[in-house]
Amino acid sequence: MSSTDAVTFWDGVYAGRPAADGPRPNARLTETVTGLGLPPGEALDLGCGEGGDALWLAGQGWRVSAVDISAVAVERLTALARAQALGDRVLAGRHDLQESFPPGDFDLVCAHYLHTPFGLDRSAVLRSAAHALRPGGRLLVVDHGSTAPWSWNQDPDPRYPSPREVADGIDPAPDTWTVERADTPRRIATGPDGRTAEVTDHVLLIRRTA
Repeated sequence: MSSTDAVTFWDGVYAGRPAADGPRPNARLTETVTGLGLPPGEALDLGCGEGGDALWLAGQGWRVSAVDISAVAVERLTALARAQALGDRVLAGRHDLQESFPPGDFDLVCAHYLHTPFGLDRSAVLRSAAHALRPGGRLLVVDHGSTAPWSWNQDPDPRYPSPREVADGIDPAPDTWTVERADTPRRIATGPDGRTAEVTDHVLLIRRTA
């Protein structure tokens, strides 16, 4: 399937949802940044959607580059950042990660639920993300480990790679990167329609040491 198909699909996903006044940040992001006491710096949000993570980070003092393949999502995030007086801290742009990786060096790169039914070499994207870290920077990858009732993907027999499998795909050299977390916690999540369900997250946290 072409990049045009992917753009059409994801624009349709976001256009089919009411625009959120304040999209929620992902729980694994807030617990990681808060729990580790990460000082504000430069962050990159891959697959930012409508921007709950980017807006939360900006509110904590981070400068955030946020990218998504959907122009609808990017436009909504840009409008929300301006409305919340965070326009100077959030730079949102449409970007196809299948074609290229955003330029720059970062203290935090996050990729939450970067799943798609279209062609995407995720391992290559995440390797580029690891290389985009400054020394001491973190790459946070959070994947689905279960299917929520509201998910666009209702495959009856899905396979969710474990965090260690995702790390193996990145192949972080031990003298340059350290895997700080690779686990599968559960939580109660709330979907876009207000429904709640228990879900499993696959969490991978990598730190660049050199």
